[in-house]
Amino acid sequence: MPRPIQATIHHAALRHNLQRARRAAGDAKVWAVVKANAYGHGIERVFEALRGADGFALLDLAEAERVRALGWRGPVLLLEGVFEPRDLELCSRLNLWHAVHCEAQIDWLAAHKTQQGHRVFLKLNSGMNRLGFAPASFRTAWMRLDALPQVEEISLMTHFSDADGAKGIAAQMALFEEATRDLPGERSVANSAATLRHIDTAGVRGDWVRPGIAVYGGAPDHPVFNAAHWELQPAMTLASKVIGLQDLLPGDSVGYGSSFVADTPMRIGVVACGYADGYPRHCGTGTPVLVDGVRTRLVGRVSMDMVTVDLTPVPQAGLGSEVTLWGRAGSGAVLPVDEVAFAAGTVGYELMCALAPRVPVVVAEEPPASS
Repeated sequence: MPRPIQATIHHAALRHNLQRARRAAGDAKVWAVVKANAYGHGIERVFEALRGADGFALLDLAEAERVRALGWRGPVLLLEGVFEPRDLELCSRLNLWHAVHCEAQIDWLAAHKTQQGHRVFLKLNSGMNRLGFAPASFRTAWMRLDALPQVEEISLMTHFSDADGAKGIAAQMALFEEATRDLPGERSVANSAATLRHIDTAGVRGDWVRPGIAVYGGAPDHPVFNAAHWELQPAMTLASKVIGLQDLLPGDSVGYGSSFVADTPMRIGVVACGYADGYPRHCGTGTPVLVDGVRTRLVGRVSMDMVTVDLTPVPQAGLGSEVTLWGRAGSGAVLPVDEVAFAAGTVGYELMCALAPRVPVVVAEEPPASS
């Protein structure tokens, strides 16, 4: 029998979350962002569920080739553009749209020999200070692109740094509006947080929205709001089973470093999941977990292959009991990945992307159980 740990990708949840983003987007078109191997879910595993999107946005040419190999003939956007001149050859061959965020990328386009005009997304650095042209040089970049026979159409984009927090998007949106004033072309500014929190702000809806984490059921602004608040469903469940039991007396410790010491008699379950499976090592005592659908807690340190859980709230549990590390239990109870990530001092994105290759993954087509 294989080790009893498994990740499940829920197609019904992916479809639901994509539709949730589409409802927020109104008349705007929706990119399904599948960078980082679809946030750890697997591009090939999510494709059928997300093919209702208007396009796929991702990072590198290998991911783009995989999407085209699956039969997608619609728009594919390289969010960071090309990384060297020869990448443009594949953009021409596969009809890839690509971001332009620096002068070198314009130079490469100018030297590119092609019979097919390129669709580019000119990126403004409106305050994130990662990629993009400064406002003072944005129009010059646009004019350079507009003069190139290699460029068929120019769209305009930026990325918000604080759409999920108190600072908000007003300052960046004002910079974008000023930098793009009177310029033609479709616009794309809204990530998950902007799509859910700020979509009614003037200009935010634009022509394309780019939901990422929301498509996979993570709240972009946790812990201010959780996934249920935004009507999102978990697209990934990481589940295992209890493989061992221990009865502790007061004073007994658990795991490496004896970081947890029982103060009363208690029963704990040993679970086949550890940091080698992608579960965060920094999750400490108190991190939420579901056993047979009942919420309880981790006790002691996470080790390479095992965690230990408090069975006090679920006295009927025993060997083989279902353990939901995040996602949806068989009973329908939900443990949001964001809660587990918060306990580890990180974000749900990291947990999804960090799922280890040794964890078996299956795809479930069934609609999610109600919680």
